[in-house]
Amino acid sequence: MRKLLVIGIGAGNPDHMTVQAIDGLNRADVLLIPDKGAKKNDLAELRRHICDRFVTNPNSRRVEFDVPVRAEPAPSYRSTVDDWHEAIAAIYEDLIRDELSQDGCGAFLIWGDPSLYDSALRILERVRMRGNVDFELEVIPGITAVQALAAGHKMALNRIGDAIAITTGRRLTEEGLPDNAGSTVVMLDGKCAFNTLDDKDLVIHWGAYLGTPDEILISGRLGDVGDEIMKTREEARRKKGWIMDTYLLRKPGEPEDVDS
Repeated sequence: MRKLLVIGIGAGNPDHMTVQAIDGLNRADVLLIPDKGAKKNDLAELRRHICDRFVTNPNSRRVEFDVPVRAEPAPSYRSTVDDWHEAIAAIYEDLIRDELSQDGCGAFLIWGDPSLYDSALRILERVRMRGNVDFELEVIPGITAVQALAAGHKMALNRIGDAIAITTGRRLTEEGLPDNAGSTVVMLDGKCAFNTLDDKDLVIHWGAYLGTPDEILISGRLGDVGDEIMKTREEARRKKGWIMDTYLLRKPGEPEDVDS
């Protein structure tokens, strides 16, 4: 039976690759590399660099494939994402059927970790439910942007005895900060949702291109650095054509909140 490895490759730094991930790359006959278009060519290029650096299996080959662009949410976010995932599932199915032999092994290189705000596992489950191709699945974890953010700011994600919430920019805008967590990590925020919060005394630890040579870190009181983050983010996005960023919000109360 075909085998698929879903490998977390870290948040953007090739040094994030674990020994387990490198071993997985070298077990694969086919390395599947997504291409999200010219504006995000850096993302595909990093995957190519990782393969150049770590793959020693002379029998492996690379297959690059185009990823369709998600439509703007209309009439609903969930239905738009569902349609997008269905289109990608059709691509995955074709790749598995056409590029892997019946006993072959393929690897998807997933930014960060496959379990955290990435849909590859859900999409592969769609492919499985279609029943047209059979495969076994193995997941290899990777370093997430959340871990890289904490490392960059030299901080612990949690306070002693306190809970952490991980949410998205869209939900932060709609619902505000969760009531049951002292620290909130926000991902997938393309519109600077922190700017919608009334409490400007919150401490924000923000980072973009985490772990890479282009890493940008800003932290401080939201009312003091919010505008700086928005300006810096827009300038970086315009310069590179894309941006990946995340941040942590919490009420002040520990020394490192203002010193990092």
